[in-house]
Amino acid sequence: MATKHSKSVRPARKPRADAQRNRERILEVAKDAFTREGANVSLDEVAKQAGVGPGTLYRHFPTRDALLEAVYRSEVAKLAGAESEFAKTMPPIEALRAWMLLFVDYIAAKQIIAPALNTMVGGPSKIFQATGGQVKDAIGALVKRAVESGDLRTDTEPLDLLRALVGVSNVPMGGDWKQSARRLVEILILGSKAVG
Repeated sequence: MATKHSKSVRPARKPRADAQRNRERILEVAKDAFTREGANVSLDEVAKQAGVGPGTLYRHFPTRDALLEAVYRSEVAKLAGAESEFAKTMPPIEALRAWMLLFVDYIAAKQIIAPALNTMVGGPSKIFQATGGQVKDAIGALVKRAVESGDLRTDTEPLDLLRALVGVSNVPMGGDWKQSARRLVEILILGSKAVG
């Protein structure tokens, strides 16, 4: 029974649609800016390119570190979310291929953002640990589906595919790095196909 001293608990409000659009636009512009210019990009310039005022940017992301972390987490969320979308709309082997190509884009973003994340207090390890499971779960589900459909060999290990792609990213990035990684996706898919 409520007493006159009890307070009603309000459910957390969803962000307004325009505030959510602003946040997403800032993240997209920031990712592009970090990729082009590195972690020291002007946050005022990010706000300008996103079509928002500096106050709006700082309301969403009070520090450069907060923006960097949000960009990184956003990329991981897109990658993880793409698994279910691809699985619904594509045959198993094509869903895996599309996801691995998206993973190449994720690696490129991580290569740009990781050095900046290293400067954060405590380093990026907590962030990487918190998001790594999402990536492993996504590729695990796609590989399982492709194995069950008969497209891939039954001994295909999802983590082997990830390790190969990550390994390519450890070679110093040149102008053709992404093209090389995309070719590797095709090699990995072909090498994992079930022999019929």
